[in-house]
Amino acid sequence: MIPPPVGGPIKCVARGPSWVVVDKPAGLLSVPGRGPGKADCAVARVAALIHEADGPMVVHRLDMDTSGLLLVALSAGAQRALSRQFRDRMVLKRYVGVVEGAPGARAGVVRLRQRLNVDRRPVQIVDETFGKLAVTRWRRIDPHPRDAAHERTRIEFGPVTGRSHQIRLAASSPAPAGLGCPIVGDDLYGSGRTPGERLMLAAVALTFDDPDTGRRVRVRIAPPF
Repeated sequence: MIPPPVGGPIKCVARGPSWVVVDKPAGLLSVPGRGPGKADCAVARVAALIHEADGPMVVHRLDMDTSGLLLVALSAGAQRALSRQFRDRMVLKRYVGVVEGAPGARAGVVRLRQRLNVDRRPVQIVDETFGKLAVTRWRRIDPHPRDAAHERTRIEFGPVTGRSHQIRLAASSPAPAGLGCPIVGDDLYGSGRTPGERLMLAAVALTFDDPDTGRRVRVRIAPPF
């Protein structure tokens, strides 16, 4: 049986003989966490759904509060091949987020050196001396419907690197280094969230090479907000 859904059920979006792309709901871990009560995750649900899945399955991760497309390997050989594609930056990723306010430009590239804040795990901070380079392309799509108190803008993000919380840090970091516009609902880098509100960031597109056939695979979903 699949564990009781956290944030909604997991959905299969595309599948090949040795891989599957699922739509991970916000609030669900990508991989098991530490401690009791954190075994429920996207990879465990895939294993429960696809019984022939074997070997290491993880090739990349999404933040728990980020929803969207997650690629999972179903064999050890596929896991090695797909992990190599992520390592070599052959995989194209696109996210859509809604930010607080509006960036001053229409598009740009954020380059930050970031590292873990060891006193506030899992928060990342900018550190020009010891940080690792994180590169994120972005462009404004359109204004997001406003409520009475806030101006919000829909942004497409294209991370070139794959650092933890990279997009969230790029959005919240002050301009001109970052956008100066935190993701709506970000309780680590923004103004937090109201009851029932989610982090408004979703992985909506993945492009990679099928490890079995070598053909280019493109998977896309509509943003959930």
